[in-house]
Amino acid sequence: MPTYEYRATDEARACEYCADSFEVEQRMSDPPLKVCPECGAPVERAISLFSVNTRPSTKSLLSDKNIKRHGFTKLVNEGDGKFRRT
Repeated sequence: MPTYEYRATDEARACEYCADSFEVEQRMSDPPLKVCPECGAPVERAISLFSVNTRPSTKSLLSDKNIKRHGFTKLVNEGDGKFRRT
């Protein structure tokens, strides 16, 4: 379920809960809140940043091409205590 951020539209009527902003988990199909759940002051949904993972996957970090590019040597276990360089 997405988390939506809300803030008070009338700072004079806002309580501590809604003065800056607050977050609410809601379904996408739920209508947006019109009033603060704590004090009843009018609120609006705020546009907020979302999180995106931009780190490379472990698979690409350990790829043969990436290992060679950084100057490492990959050893593959052939069994019986023997290793082969790739």
